[in-house]
Amino acid sequence: MDYETINLTIRDGVAVLQLARPEVMNALNTQMRAEILHATGEAEKQARVLVMTGKGRAFCSGQDLGDRVNAGNLNLERTLREEYEPMLMALFDCAIPTISAVNGPAAGAGANLALAADVVIAAESALFLQAFARIGLIPDAGGTYWLPRQMGVAKAMGAALFAEPVTARQASDWGMIWEAVPDDGFEAHWQGRAARLAMGPTVAYRNIKKAIRGSYENSLSQQLALEAKLQGEAGKSRDFKEGVLAFLEKRPAQFEGR
Repeated sequence: MDYETINLTIRDGVAVLQLARPEVMNALNTQMRAEILHATGEAEKQARVLVMTGKGRAFCSGQDLGDRVNAGNLNLERTLREEYEPMLMALFDCAIPTISAVNGPAAGAGANLALAADVVIAAESALFLQAFARIGLIPDAGGTYWLPRQMGVAKAMGAALFAEPVTARQASDWGMIWEAVPDDGFEAHWQGRAARLAMGPTVAYRNIKKAIRGSYENSLSQQLALEAKLQGEAGKSRDFKEGVLAFLEKRPAQFEGR
């Protein structure tokens, strides 16, 4: 598929999905949401890790309020249910590890798109802004799901009510994201992180995601049962056999992902 609002490259097991509307700070329109959805599925089939980042000075400024497809007739509930929800669920359910490499401002739905990834790495100059209350709305695109889980109710409530920017360093300190790194080495850093995951045990990674996410809904006994089931699956994989053999032979493991 030819993309117009994003760039997708796949090399050495790493898929890089770049939001590519820099003239509007990579604002999300109908076409971009559809292309992110399609590209996520393509990456899941062809790569071992997916990285999402932005072109230009921003990661994503959120909903494009000037989107001509919806101009003058923006039905927020329909847009969220029919366009945002499939895109976000595709990222959330993606079988391979996902990284958001936040290169600049991430605002509104753009901030919450970033938080949909398994791991968020941000440049220190980046910021996250739940801008919704400034225009009389509530956080959407998963914001009310991600925020309290990742940085606690108190910080989530303040971020939503005051609609003030959260710096990358604050986001890291509060547990909202995995790490904030200096701008000078930002691209090389996330590329290294992605390469490491691309060489890792994909069955284990898939089951790690299932186990951690399942813990929110499970009792301890249910979670222990889930761990046992998923560990049983991982234990039957070629990756586990290779990992043990590499450990015994004191060499790096060469994982195949099956």
